Amino acid sequence: MNNKNLLKTGIIGTVFMALCCFTPFLVVLFGFVGLSAVVGYLDYVLLPALGVFIALTIYAVIRRQMRLKRNANG
Repeated sequence: MNNKNLLKTGIIGTVFMALCCFTPFLVVLFGFVGLSAVVGYLDYVLLPALGVFIALTIYAVIRRQMRLKRNANG
């Protein structure tokens, strides 16, 4: 995966997971679909996924900075 796609994936995933963690977005969605029994287990999935996407974003930014530094040095 190239650096641009890696960064896009990390940012989009982080925003989506943060939206799901800090707003009742999934609770309302699961209520409409009829899966409200699953709501109690969302924290077991959403918080680790948020951590993974934040780590992916940080990795992509560091990788991009290293590439830019390497290209500047020649």
